[in-house]
Amino acid sequence: MPNTRISPTLLALALGAAFPMQAAVAQAAPAPEAKKDVSQLEAVIVTGSRRAENLKEVPLSISAIKSEELDTYNASGQDVRTLSGRVPSLNIESDYGRTFPRFYVRGLGNTDFDMNASQPVGLVYDDVVQESIALKGFPVFDMEQVELLRGPQGTLFGRNSPAGVMKFDSAKPGKRLEGFANFSYGRWNSANLEAAVNVPLNQDWQMRVAGIVQRQDNRVHNPLPDATSDLEGYNDKALRLQAAYKNGGFSALFKVQARDFKGTATTFRANIIKRGSNDLVDGYDDSYYPTDGYNSQTLKSSEVSARLRWDFDGMSLYSITAHDRAKFYSRGDVDGGFGCRFCGIPDGPKYSPSGSTTPYPSVIPFDSQTADGIPYLRQTTQEFRLQSNTSDPLQWIAGLYYFNEKLQVDSFNFDSFAPGDPQNGYAVQHQEAKSWAAFGNVNFAVTPDFKIRGGLRYTNDKKDFDAVRTWTPGKANNVDIIGPFFAHPSSSNWSWDLGANYNVDKATSLFARVATGYRAPSIQGRVLFGDSISIANSEKVLSIEAGFKADLLDNTARISGTVFKYRVKDMQLTAGSGSTNQNRLVNAAKAEGQGFEIDAQAIIARDWRTTLGFSYNDTKIKDPNLFVLPCGNAGFQFLEANTGCTVLDPAGPLAGTVSINGNPLPRAPKVVWNWTLKYSTSLGAGELTVLTDWAYKDKYNMFLYEAVEYRAKSALEGGLRVGYGWNNGKYEVAAYSRNITNHRQVVAAIDFDNLTGIVNEPRSYGVQFKASF
Repeated sequence: MPNTRISPTLLALALGAAFPMQAAVAQAAPAPEAKKDVSQLEAVIVTGSRRAENLKEVPLSISAIKSEELDTYNASGQDVRTLSGRVPSLNIESDYGRTFPRFYVRGLGNTDFDMNASQPVGLVYDDVVQESIALKGFPVFDMEQVELLRGPQGTLFGRNSPAGVMKFDSAKPGKRLEGFANFSYGRWNSANLEAAVNVPLNQDWQMRVAGIVQRQDNRVHNPLPDATSDLEGYNDKALRLQAAYKNGGFSALFKVQARDFKGTATTFRANIIKRGSNDLVDGYDDSYYPTDGYNSQTLKSSEVSARLRWDFDGMSLYSITAHDRAKFYSRGDVDGGFGCRFCGIPDGPKYSPSGSTTPYPSVIPFDSQTADGIPYLRQTTQEFRLQSNTSDPLQWIAGLYYFNEKLQVDSFNFDSFAPGDPQNGYAVQHQEAKSWAAFGNVNFAVTPDFKIRGGLRYTNDKKDFDAVRTWTPGKANNVDIIGPFFAHPSSSNWSWDLGANYNVDKATSLFARVATGYRAPSIQGRVLFGDSISIANSEKVLSIEAGFKADLLDNTARISGTVFKYRVKDMQLTAGSGSTNQNRLVNAAKAEGQGFEIDAQAIIARDWRTTLGFSYNDTKIKDPNLFVLPCGNAGFQFLEANTGCTVLDPAGPLAGTVSINGNPLPRAPKVVWNWTLKYSTSLGAGELTVLTDWAYKDKYNMFLYEAVEYRAKSALEGGLRVGYGWNNGKYEVAAYSRNITNHRQVVAAIDFDNLTGIVNEPRSYGVQFKASF
C-alpha cells in the first residue's frame, strides 16, 4: 500500500533556497508588479522548429498548452494522460495506469503493451528524446510550455516521430529570487504538492529546484483473501534540479531529475461489459471488485543532461548530452476475476458489496496473473547542432545525432492457486538499439512576407535482440526451456520536408507543408506464452497539410485551421494473439488518414475568455491480405460468465481469423474537441476566477478488429475550478472537480480471456492553495 505521508524531505528541498534550480521563464511565480495586458491576447512563441518563433511564422500545425492550463489540469493529481483531448488530434492512454502512457496523433499510435514497444509519436523533454515507455510518463510539473507538433517531425527530432512530437519544456532558471508552492487535497485523501524555488547565485549562475509529490489512498476494495485487498492507490514523487551558466558567448544548462513511483497497476475487471453491447453491466460498483490476484507497481527513473551553447560570429554551436536510467516492475491480475473453470477450481462465493449474489459474475475461464519488469534501462543520447544566429534572409541548421539504448525485460507467469503463489514460468529479453543521424534545415525569406523552408535527415538504425523462456509445467521438477531467439534488424532512411509560410497581412498567414516520416523496425519478444518472436519492418509516412493562422478583432481573438492527409506504408501494427496474453507485430501494406483541425481562443468580454479546439480524423487500414485472431474466448460462451465478444468483421481464410481491411486504426476517435470558458473579475482586494473545461472523444475501436463490446463509447468529461487570488496574485485558494458529471465507461480491455475491461477515472474534487514570492 502506498505511503500515506507527503515526504518532508522533498517539501524541504522544494522550498529551500539551498537547492536552487533553473528557469528562464518564471512560469509559476510572475512578479507581482508585472501586470499583463488582459485586453489583448498574448503572442504564442513556440520552439518546435528548434528556434523561438511566433506561432504564425511556422509552417506547421502546432498547439501550445501554457503553464496556467497545466495548473488547472494537475490540481487533482492527474498524470500526463490528463492532456488527452486537450488539444486537437491528441489521444493518450495506458494499460498500466500512471506509468507507460501511449500517445496518438491524428490517429497514429501503437497499442503494444510490451516493455520494449516503440511509438510513432516522439516525446522530447527539455530537448532530450524519451524513447522508452518507462521514461515517457515523467510527471509534468513546473513547466514553461507543452507543445504538440503534428505530422512527421523526423528532420529535426530524431527518434521515431512519423506521427508527431510531444515537446515538454520545463521552467528555466531566471535572475530573480522567486518561487511558489501549490498544494491540493481531495477525494480519497489525495494530496498534490508542487513547489519550485529560483535562486540567482551571482552574475553568471542561476539555479532552480522544483519537485512534486502526488499520492492517493486506494479507492477500490477487494474482499477476497490471499490477494491484494485494496487497489488504485499511488505515491508518486519527482524532483528536478537545474543550473544555468552564461558568460560571454558561452552558456550552459545542467539538469538532474528523478522519479520514484510506488502504487498499484491498473485494475482489470472481469466481465464488466454486457455481452452484445458496450455498456457496463447492471449494478457496476466503482469502489468494489473481487479478484484473486496480486497487484503492485514500482518505477524509478533518473536523468542527467547538459545543454551547452557557444555563440560565434553568425552562428551558434549546440551540444545536448543526456543519460537516462530506469527500473520498473508491474504485476496485475490480467484475467481480472477469480476462480478457474478449466482448472477444476470451484467458483467459490459470489461477492457483492452487500454480500449477496454479485450482479455481474467475475468468474473466469482460466487464471492469468503476470508481471513484467525492466531490471535495467540505460539510454544515452548526444546531439551536436550548428545553426545560424543572424537576422539574414537565409537561416540554416546542421546537426549530428546519436542514440544508444540497452534494456532487459523480464516477464513472469504465476499460479495463484498453488501454495506460496510460485511463478511457473518466466521469459527474459535483452535489447540494444543504436541509431545515428545527420540532418539539416534551411529557412529562406524570399520576401519579408513569404518564407520557405526545407529539411533533410539520414538515419541509420540497428537493434540486437535475444529472448528465452523457462517453464515448469504442472509445478513438476522438470523445466522446459524454449529459445533462445535472436534478431538483428537494421534499416536506414532519408526523411525530408518542405514547407512555406505566407503573411497575407500582419494578422493572417497561410502555410503548407509536405513531409515524410520514418519509424525503425520493432521487435515483439514477449515469449512468456508463445514460442516465437515477431518483427515489424520499418514504416514510412508521407504527409501533406495546409492551413491558416489569424489574429482577429484587434487581437482579441485567434484562430488556426489545418487540413491534412497522410499515407503510411508498411505500417507497424500490434495484434493480440486471440487466445493468450501476447502481442504479435505485423506490417499492414498501407494505412491512410485525413481530416482537419481548428484551434481558437478569444476574449469575448472584459472578464470572459474562451478557447475551442476541434479535430476530425478519418483513418483506415488498407490491406486485403491482413487477417488477425479476434477475442480468444468466443468458444466459452456457454459459461455462466458473460464471456465471448460479438465480432463484426468478415471471416478470414484461416479458421478463427477475421479481415481488418477497411477498419479504422485502434484508439483513434474520429472527433475530438475541447472547450474552456474562464470568468475573472475583481472582488474585494483580490480577483475571483471561475474556469470550466470540457473534452470530448468520439467512439473508437480498442483493437484492430471490430467487436460490439470492444468499441469504446463517445465520452464527454468536464472540469470546474473556482479560485480567489489576492495580494497581486501572490496567494490563491481554489476548489476544483474533475469529471464533474462522473461519467463512467470502459475505455480499454483485455480480450484474450473474457470481457475484462478498464474503466475511466471517476469524479474527483478537492481544494487547492498556492503561494508565490
